[in-house]
Amino acid sequence: MTGSSGNLLADNFTEGRGAALDLLWIISFSLLTALLAQVAIPLPFTPVPLTGQTFGVLLSGAVLGSRRGVLSQLLYLAQGAAGLPVFAGGAFSVAYMLGPTGGYLLSFPLAAGVVGLLVERGAGRYVGRLAASLLLADTLILVAGTAWLMALFGNSVRHAVLM
Repeated sequence: MTGSSGNLLADNFTEGRGAALDLLWIISFSLLTALLAQVAIPLPFTPVPLTGQTFGVLLSGAVLGSRRGVLSQLLYLAQGAAGLPVFAGGAFSVAYMLGPTGGYLLSFPLAAGVVGLLVERGAGRYVGRLAASLLLADTLILVAGTAWLMALFGNSVRHAVLM
């Protein structure tokens, strides 16, 4: 399922990978993201809390690679849409996903995929390149979330960021 063998931490942990092990990795990282979402710091100037879930998103891409990272985050979103309390503060539902945090949440699979692809191509072998990859993906999440807030509330970029 991965690009370059040996560049992904998940592949170096296990020998004789198969579909069952890939599924275990995907489920594990969706649950890790859900757990980290519960680490939430409310901010007084925005309806969107600062959470640990973006760490889970970026880690899923870096450890699992692009395909499994994307699948872990799609599963995370599906869990919340299905009614499991996986989002910040135990929130769930499609309605929640379409609220103020929607842009951030919906960008998670893409961000995990970007980090995963860059790590597959060797970014994980160099601290600077890995840091740049993580920063790029985190910026992608921030831009998507800000754009979503602007569309949702009809505000300027400045107002959306400092809401």
